[in-house]
Amino acid sequence: MRRFTKLFRDLDESNRTGDKVAALRAYFHEAPAEDAAWVLWFLWGNRLNLKIPSRRLRQWAADLSGYPDWLVEACYERVGDLAETGALLLPLKPTEAANLPLHKVIETHLLPLRHWDDRFQFQLLREFWLSLDRDKVLVLNKMLTGGFRIGVSRLLVVRALSEALGIERATLTHRLMGDWEPDADFFHSLTDPEANAEALITCPYPFYLASPISQEPSELGKIDDWIVEWKWDGIRAQLICREGTCHIWSRGEERVTDSFPELVEAAKGFPDGTVLDGEILCWEGDSPLGFHVLQTRLNRKKPDAQIMETAPVVFMAYDCLEQNGKDIRDQPLANRKAFLEDLMRGLESPLIRLSPVIQVTDWQLLEEKWSQSRQLKVEGLMLKHRDSAYKVGRVRGEWWKWKVDPYTADLVMVYAQAGHGRRASLYTDYTLAASDGEKLVPVAKAYSGLTDEEIRKVDNWIKRNTLARRGPVRTVPPEQVFEIGFEGLRPSSRHKSGLAMRFPRILRWRRDKPVSEIDTVDSLRKLIE
Repeated sequence: MRRFTKLFRDLDESNRTGDKVAALRAYFHEAPAEDAAWVLWFLWGNRLNLKIPSRRLRQWAADLSGYPDWLVEACYERVGDLAETGALLLPLKPTEAANLPLHKVIETHLLPLRHWDDRFQFQLLREFWLSLDRDKVLVLNKMLTGGFRIGVSRLLVVRALSEALGIERATLTHRLMGDWEPDADFFHSLTDPEANAEALITCPYPFYLASPISQEPSELGKIDDWIVEWKWDGIRAQLICREGTCHIWSRGEERVTDSFPELVEAAKGFPDGTVLDGEILCWEGDSPLGFHVLQTRLNRKKPDAQIMETAPVVFMAYDCLEQNGKDIRDQPLANRKAFLEDLMRGLESPLIRLSPVIQVTDWQLLEEKWSQSRQLKVEGLMLKHRDSAYKVGRVRGEWWKWKVDPYTADLVMVYAQAGHGRRASLYTDYTLAASDGEKLVPVAKAYSGLTDEEIRKVDNWIKRNTLARRGPVRTVPPEQVFEIGFEGLRPSSRHKSGLAMRFPRILRWRRDKPVSEIDTVDSLRKLIE
């Protein structure tokens, strides 16, 4: 626990990539495997899922500290991080006996909490909690809340672990994909290909990610050097057929096999040792139904017949990563496409389709195709170099995504709330409204897009012009107009406006625009997908 606490502090207090990598490398080199596995698991983005809501943690902090609920809430609002708030408020009595190995802390004091109600959870945790020093309490609270946001990406973790274990990064990333248990056996298996072989049967490959195009497409050279496809608006996934079983993994490393049983059934026509990269889409006739329809299938592990009928899916395949059990990612894309076409010829199911390649002779004609994206319910185009291998992560230069411009709307801020972490003292989360006759109706929340200087100016204005407070939310005069970008709009009975905006973000602060000229609810309804 002491070693992990030091690592957490080193990572949280450093802004230098080299220092973070050095701290991680030293930790993985020195820590026992049973502890290192848990640290890797947390930094990979996993959570303990102890079923302890934040309101319960705040109540426990109030009970232990003796402070009234309102004061704990005020401290949380000011600090912006529940784990840190608890560490600052608890009346601690550190003891040396509390310095257990990390895996013992998790297995003895944390994991058992999931089996008890809140009263027994508190009793089980209380004495150990108070026996730690403040730094260890902070780390323990982070494990309880799942909030390890310390500026460490998976790429940095893989880089450090690769250097510590002496394993090539791409190989290590592959072995960390999919489901795995944070124990010593797994950590040791990272250096043993044979020990890892069984787990890799169901495991996806690391996804290759395209970069947003940063120049005019015509500057990429000859158009014949590029394979062009539509950028589908669905769930990126890999379809894996090995040793008589079929599995589907999302790009977020979630196994979604049970959510799409019709695709699993259709994939049984593929030979063993086949892995395809593609997109899961809701589809009807000759076109996709839109992402909002696909959302009705998400988080349903066993969809019933009705949902499968109202939200029918297809798998749009655009790459072949494994053929007859052989990893072919290092072959040129043109070759992998040829293998994919051969595979699809022998498949009878219409639920697995070949993503069409767009044939054009010059960049101007391609731009005309790109301009049709919205009508075709796609996000734009993908440009992939014919000779590109299938790489790991976002590697610039050979795969580009050319997305259409977002929808935009001018909206006015009506409420504001402070951010979290380093933004806890600044009002950065805005509720924005459109006009509906004489009323203003909230239609979106946005918290990204402004520069640091603009954030400080808006924050100062909010604090000087607050009309009312309700908990952490401040009501402000409807005066500040922002241009919002978003990817789509759909009807929603959950929102007062009757609209749900997809991926809203601030494009610019419109200090030049009066509130009388903001968009109306009626004008937004015309953009519904």
